[in-house]
Amino acid sequence: MRAPTPENQADRLEELESYGILDSGPEESFDEVVALVRQLCDVPVALISLVDKDRQWFKARVGFAPPQTPIEMSICAHAILEDDVLEIPDTWEDPRTVDNPICRDGDEPMRFYAGAQLVSGSGFVLGTLCILDTKPRRLTDVQKQALKTLARQVMRQLDLRRALRNEAILRNEIDHRVKNSLQTVASFIRLYGARARSEETCDALAAIGRRVNAISQLHNELYRTSEFDMIRLDTYLNRVTDLLRGSFTRGVTMRTHVAPVRVDSRKAATFAMIVSEFAANAIKHAFPDGREGVITVSLYRDEEDAIHLVCSDNGIGNQAQSLTAADDEVTSIGMRLMESAAEQLGGHMDLQGTPDGYRLELVTPPGSAEAGPREVLFSAE
Repeated sequence: MRAPTPENQADRLEELESYGILDSGPEESFDEVVALVRQLCDVPVALISLVDKDRQWFKARVGFAPPQTPIEMSICAHAILEDDVLEIPDTWEDPRTVDNPICRDGDEPMRFYAGAQLVSGSGFVLGTLCILDTKPRRLTDVQKQALKTLARQVMRQLDLRRALRNEAILRNEIDHRVKNSLQTVASFIRLYGARARSEETCDALAAIGRRVNAISQLHNELYRTSEFDMIRLDTYLNRVTDLLRGSFTRGVTMRTHVAPVRVDSRKAATFAMIVSEFAANAIKHAFPDGREGVITVSLYRDEEDAIHLVCSDNGIGNQAQSLTAADDEVTSIGMRLMESAAEQLGGHMDLQGTPDGYRLELVTPPGSAEAGPREVLFSAE
């Protein structure tokens, strides 16, 4: 006997579809439930059955081979119409199951059925956690309570799975929109930079462009990480420096030595700012007349978990105009940005020029680092 269609069928099916569970692969958390309920109720078959429009599909099953059956063969389609556990002590004696092939055909037809409803938070019955046996019987009160309790646990797993799925969809949408926005801003900066005639304007737009690129890479790292708001500086800073390398003149290289230190996203963006501005100033001033050179970036944490960032170049250094001169380009936009960034970190920054190049060292307060070995572990050129 085919079960009557629920009065709220359209809404119920829409709710079921919202879980994105139908035809999904096996999952251990659900497999464990059917294995446990089979043992507790001492039955050969246990199923997590979801009642679709024309079929019942099993998210988890033990002791039953088919992954689904037509709705005409679904005992669970009857169970979702009940207010409590549906128990059929003998399927040959019940009009709902007497002609069901599952209960009549085969070497071991199912003579017993019990199903506890899977009820969503909106009150829709999506299916059942059900058990079957090859002989007539009745559940004890303890077994029936266990079936109902485990059905609620299955529903909690389904709700959690849907929440995570919806979060992933939302996160992907946000990621897409943020990327598009950053790309648009970067394009405008490049466009106006190409049209600018003032060197000061070009410098300002270039600094803004580097900031946007650093934020874009920070967004990528936040999207990749499984730890909310925590960033691995080795992966992040090396992504930032990879972008900087694209602006290097011939013969100038960058070497990075960054330990796998974790910091929050605000600190990560601030470190990236300092590295970007130091490298930009070095490219502009340290290697005139096409000379070759190296820019080096190192980062590590000490025994007190203070972070040390060291940026250096082997350019002309203070052979050029003094760093402290009011009209020196190095102390203009880039220098002010680096000083502001150091203040945001609460650290001390020291910039020294020698005839062999410039060297910047930033030391943050103790406890700035989250984790990672203290020695330098990552190197790239």
